[in-house]
Amino acid sequence: MAASEKLKMSEDASASIRRINPPELGAPPGYSQVVEMRAGRIIFIAGQTALDREGELVGKDDFAAQATQVFQNLGLALQSVGCTAANLVKLTVFLRDMDNLSAYREARNRFFATTAPAAAPAVTLVEVSRLYGPDFLIEIEAIAAA
Repeated sequence: MAASEKLKMSEDASASIRRINPPELGAPPGYSQVVEMRAGRIIFIAGQTALDREGELVGKDDFAAQATQVFQNLGLALQSVGCTAANLVKLTVFLRDMDNLSAYREARNRFFATTAPAAAPAVTLVEVSRLYGPDFLIEIEAIAAA
């Protein structure tokens, strides 16, 4: 797919996705309280972990490295269907330790800085006792619209 076609798809998606933060719910940091979408396609992305293309863990015991890899994988998954971060409408984030929240936010902000207009999907973030493997520190599943 040509770059111009990808840009067009991204522009179309942002026109069909409305991010809303009603004043009664307060202004959240880096996400939207409500996301409305009117789209022709809905894309469900399985939970992404810090595995590289060879299936090897990136960043054992290093949350920041794992978070960076997870967002890179999310970007690759979006790219495979002609989408960008601008198409994301919902993230569910699983952290093994909520003390890593600021490192998660830094990785998230870098990822969303790659798209214009800025995207801020609805987000649910939870701390869990275990993920897919014992060394995984973060996992993110996503829904996108195009």
